[in-house]
Amino acid sequence: MKGYRFSKYIPQKAQGESAFDNLLDMFLQLVSITGGDVAEALAWLTNLDKQYNLTDGQYGIGNFIDDLKEKGYISEENPDGSFEVTGKTGQEIRKSALEEIFGKLKKSGKGQHKTNHSGTGDELGTDRRPFEFGDSLQQIAMTDSIRNAQINHGFGDFMMTENDLEVLETEYKTQTSTVLMIDISHSMILYGEDRITPAKKTAMALAELITTKYPKDTLDVIVFGNDAWQIEIKDLPYLQVGPYHTNTIAGLELAMDILRRRKNTNKQIFMITDGKPTCMKVGIKYYKNAFGLDPKILNKTLNLATQCRRLHIPVTTFMIASDPYLKEFVKEFTKANNGNAYYSSLKGLGHLIFEDYKRNRRKNF
Repeated sequence: MKGYRFSKYIPQKAQGESAFDNLLDMFLQLVSITGGDVAEALAWLTNLDKQYNLTDGQYGIGNFIDDLKEKGYISEENPDGSFEVTGKTGQEIRKSALEEIFGKLKKSGKGQHKTNHSGTGDELGTDRRPFEFGDSLQQIAMTDSIRNAQINHGFGDFMMTENDLEVLETEYKTQTSTVLMIDISHSMILYGEDRITPAKKTAMALAELITTKYPKDTLDVIVFGNDAWQIEIKDLPYLQVGPYHTNTIAGLELAMDILRRRKNTNKQIFMITDGKPTCMKVGIKYYKNAFGLDPKILNKTLNLATQCRRLHIPVTTFMIASDPYLKEFVKEFTKANNGNAYYSSLKGLGHLIFEDYKRNRRKNF
C-alpha cells in the first residue's frame, strides 16, 4: 500500500511583503538602539542595505519608508515635519522582545499567579491524587483513571470503580506586584559592551508577558543613575544611558514607595545592574565615590535591603558582571534581604528573569 511522503513546508509569500517584514525586524532593532531616533535608524538601515544588499531592484528603502508611514509605524505629523515613532512601533518592539526571549506565548484572558495552596481552587494543577467524596467531575483525570481501571480489572469487560479514579489538584491564584529596576549609569555602555540593550529588551519582554498573560498583575519600571525615576512601559524601547553614577539607594527607595501603594500581598523587586552602588543623595548634594565599595554608601544600601526583607519584598539581583568585589557586594546585599542573585551573561538575562518570575508565581511572600 502506497503511503504518504512528507517534506518541509515552506510558505509562499509575496516578494514585497517578505521584504517589508525582513526590513521591519531590523528597523525595530535599530530604532530601539537609537533611542527612538527614526532618522538615525533609517540612515543605519540604508548603510546596511548598501553593504549587505538587503533590498533588490523591485523593493528599496524608499518603498519601505512609504510602507512604514502607510502601516502606521512612523509619522511626520509634527511642527518640523520630522519622522517620529508611533505607539504601534513601541508595541511591536515589545512583542518582538517577548517572542525572542520567552518564546511565542499565547494570550490568556485572566492570567494570575499560582500559590502553593491546593484545594478547591479555580485552576487545574499538575499534581494527581485518588478521588475523594466531594471532588468535581471536571477534576477527574480521565486518561489516568482509565489506565488504572485496565490495570486493576484487566482488558476483558471494561469496568471502572471509585478506587480507579484519579483527580487533578486545583490551585488558588493570587496577584503579584513587580518593580523592575534598570541601571542606566554610564558603565552600561563602557568597555565596548552594550549592556543596556539586553536589559531594556528583557524589560520589554517582561512587560508584554505580564500585560498579556497576567493582566491582573502590576509591573512598574524605574531607572536609576544619579537619581531614580519611574518610566512608562511605552518608553522602554527608547531608553538610553546617561553620564550617571549608580544610585542604587534611590532606586530601592522609589521601588519600596511604589510597592507600599500596591494592595497585592505578593510583592517583588527585580534589579538589573552591572556595578556597585557609587552614589547617594545627602540633602541637596550628591555623595559620590566610584573607587571601591564606599562604607557610607554600602551601609545605607544594606539597610534598605533589610527593610525590604521586613516588608516581605524579596529583591532579585541580576548582575551583568562577574568581578570578585562585585560578587562580594551582591552576596552581602542578598544575605541582608534574603533574596536571590544571578550573575548573568547578556545572552541569558531574559531567560533567568523569566524563570525567577515563574518561580515566584508559586509563592506567598
